[in-house]
Amino acid sequence: MISRRNIRVKVMQTIYTLTTRENEIVSQEADRILNSHFEQTSKLLIYLNSFLIEVCSYATTDAAQRSSKHLPNYEDLHVNTKITNNSIIERLQKDELLQSSIAKINKEHKLNKDLIRKVYSQLIETPEYKNYYITENREVKEDKNILIFIIDKLMLANENFVSYIEEIFCNWDDDGEMVVPLFINYLNKPDSFELTKIISDEKRDFAKKLLQSVLEKSNYLQELIIPKLKNWDPERIALIDMILMKMGVAEFLYFETIPPKVTINEYIDLAKDYSTAQSGHFVNGILDTIHKELLLTDKMGKIAFKKN
Repeated sequence: MISRRNIRVKVMQTIYTLTTRENEIVSQEADRILNSHFEQTSKLLIYLNSFLIEVCSYATTDAAQRSSKHLPNYEDLHVNTKITNNSIIERLQKDELLQSSIAKINKEHKLNKDLIRKVYSQLIETPEYKNYYITENREVKEDKNILIFIIDKLMLANENFVSYIEEIFCNWDDDGEMVVPLFINYLNKPDSFELTKIISDEKRDFAKKLLQSVLEKSNYLQELIIPKLKNWDPERIALIDMILMKMGVAEFLYFETIPPKVTINEYIDLAKDYSTAQSGHFVNGILDTIHKELLLTDKMGKIAFKKN
């Protein structure tokens, strides 16, 4: 499932989009933008599935093409297609919801057949693949390991593949590090979650509440932040920094089960990744000061962490 860190990124991006618009913010529009971010994450995950399935299925295409040569040799007539019958690939192909989602995404983003062929051509020359197909028994462990090998060594380690994904999915930089482990975890434990549902209802509610809290309480959150800026001009503070600080203070006030230390650490990391080189230190100082003040005035919106 999608992580809370990634959820915070999506909320941050949604608020940034809305803040930079001139027209008035409408709640329904905010929800629509947020949902579109989640949809892009889901599409990326499903597209990676689709590409992997096509690489494995290309063995059948290769066998047919080579056997239809005018003068096929022995190797042409005996192409090993074991990977096409990989148990995990077969499971993915039988997943009706997944296949329906793949069909929709492939209409939007056509699969690069030439790149699929090249990845397959690299695969069949590797020792890992040769060891895989000479093994007589079909073991789930071997089926899983060869797929992870394809993902790790032939897809993600391939500059052409990564460049291709970056071109069609603008969210790769934000979601890649989260989606790839999610994909591999699914291959390890296919029953752990549904590929077509990457966010639980609980986490979706968290995202919507966080977004609504920052938008609806924006002025109040800013009133808590501005006095702590000291010599900083609020107009000159990076917009992303202000958004992240508002989100952090909103979590202090309105999310009673999230430990303050978790909130502060999360927004320090996001500031480092999405804003300036000094932003992590800056956001840390402001959130820590506000956290202490809220504790002293008994305004901390927590139950279990008020005394900590």
